[in-house]
Amino acid sequence: MTKSGKGGTSSRRRFLKVAAAGAAATVAAPAIVSAQGPISMRWQSTWPSKDIFHEYALDYAKKVNDMTGGDLKIEVLPAGAVVPAFGLLDAVSKGVLDGGHGVLVYHYGKQTALALWGSGPGFAMDANMLLAWHRYGGGKELLAKLYESIGANVVSFPYGPMPTQPFGWFKKPVTKPEDVKGLKFRTVGISIDVYSGMGAAVNALPGGEIVAAMDRGLLDAAEFNNATSDRVLGFPDVSKVCMLQSYHQNAEQFEITFNKDKYNALPDKIKAIIANAVDAASADMSWKAIDRYSKDYVELQTKDNVKFYKTPDAILKQQLEIYDSVVKKKAAENPLFKEIVQSQIEFAKRATQWEQDTVVNRRMAYDHYFGPNAAAKKL
Repeated sequence: MTKSGKGGTSSRRRFLKVAAAGAAATVAAPAIVSAQGPISMRWQSTWPSKDIFHEYALDYAKKVNDMTGGDLKIEVLPAGAVVPAFGLLDAVSKGVLDGGHGVLVYHYGKQTALALWGSGPGFAMDANMLLAWHRYGGGKELLAKLYESIGANVVSFPYGPMPTQPFGWFKKPVTKPEDVKGLKFRTVGISIDVYSGMGAAVNALPGGEIVAAMDRGLLDAAEFNNATSDRVLGFPDVSKVCMLQSYHQNAEQFEITFNKDKYNALPDKIKAIIANAVDAASADMSWKAIDRYSKDYVELQTKDNVKFYKTPDAILKQQLEIYDSVVKKKAAENPLFKEIVQSQIEFAKRATQWEQDTVVNRRMAYDHYFGPNAAAKKL
């Protein structure tokens, strides 16, 4: 009885020692991680600090920083802080920057197929539908293949569907295709080829350089993106005419990039937060855009005396025809370009058929509530 008791006591002591050691290790492990401190990332956007696009970049960084509880801290600098706007891809790929916020069409000079994420009519898709293709129609895999083909050491997350962009800012209204011929014009991506095909002399410039170039007479006209960006960048100071509706960038979205080595070294938990934050920021950006763009659209007219005109159908039709010829030529030269175009067309054929048949045209409802009889006033 006594012997058995001693053995039991000895066993309990050994158990308690092991349990205590395990508990100490459990407590110590987080302390070691904590001692290492949070992971810091230095980013740059391709936008001036005053542009709402840079605000979108900051919004994404804040979501990640908040969701990780400070375990990952992303600092976002404006365009030019480290590299020029068009140098972002190289900087992230080489690790000069840990990540960035921009658009894929800014990499057009690296590989023309990158501009298929947003530069053009999207085969009748809008930006949200193009993102659906990217996520569920094979675009994600094709983009990874595309970046690998040019040796870009990045992980890319397209997000943030943009509304249809204006045809451009001009000195006087554009009434026919011939009005574009001979103009010194700013655009980017495949739109360079489209506007060139319309007879313009195209100069690709980052957003922050456009207004200064127009002011100095280096440009006669230009397009950038939306009412808020155009207003804050100073377009109303150099032009009072804006042509709305266009196919040159009907389906563009933003891009978040990480240096691949830096991204791969992150814990899986943080990678999951990054991916989910992309989706959250994409939705938030599209909602914020509706609010801010509509406000600035009113202010441009009431405070800045800008006149808006609808781009003539003859020009829209010409854009489609020129785009088709550009795509056919580039697809013949670039197998990856052709593969991406075919993938987009296959997805767009069923997606746009569904949309055209399903979604009611809201023009009737708009006219009903806000037209001459303004039913909204009677409610």
